Amino acid sequence: MSVIEIESDEQFAQLTKDESSKLIAIYFHTPWAGPCQQMALVFKTLAAAHPEALFISVNADDHVEVTELFEVSAVPYFVLVKNSTILKELSGADPKKLVAAIDEFSGKADNKVETKAESSSTGSSDATSTPAAPAATEPKEESEEELNARLTKLVSAAPVMLFMKGSPSAPQCGFSRQLVAILREHQVRFGFFDILKDDAVRSGLKVFSDWPTFPQLYMNGELQGGLDIIKESIEEDPKFFENATAV
Repeated sequence: MSVIEIESDEQFAQLTKDESSKLIAIYFHTPWAGPCQQMALVFKTLAAAHPEALFISVNADDHVEVTELFEVSAVPYFVLVKNSTILKELSGADPKKLVAAIDEFSGKADNKVETKAESSSTGSSDATSTPAAPAATEPKEESEEELNARLTKLVSAAPVMLFMKGSPSAPQCGFSRQLVAILREHQVRFGFFDILKDDAVRSGLKVFSDWPTFPQLYMNGELQGGLDIIKESIEEDPKFFENATAV
């Protein structure tokens, strides 16, 4: 199947709705970005090799609403979607990663796709974040001491750790989405933990940090606050992230 170049926001919405059961590969590009030319050829080749999937090309300059919907801040940028769920996001001109991602999610049984998608929720696939510690398995019930020890390790799993609802590619609340966007805007590399997948962490972290809401952002193991506090901190100090993570 050939690549479909989007001509209107309405066309994009209709295509992604009508073909939602298929693997949909979305390529965000601009005519002025050199790397996009190379990746356009890779994308076209992959479209021919995977006729079972839908390949969509979006000019980020011409379709701002669609671009903002996926919080695209740099091109080339790729989003893989199926059943209205974002499976993976890739930023940059890396043909090997794009080929591997398409191969991973195309032609798989639905249950395998879901497993892989869920496994990515403990770490991010975008260019500015890194995986956090593995989500806890369903284990024996933890004591308070064991939970606190695990939380201590989790908040220090990366220099910048975000405890959020959902994942950076699929936030499950508006506050989490906004904080992810702020981190990406400032090109902060961060780890994250999906609190919706672990009730013990979700409830325990409120007591551990004495902070009742999510998202919560930690730097070097220290709580910085939630969305409003981070916004205020950036307003007061434009180099907030750089200064807060300095050793």
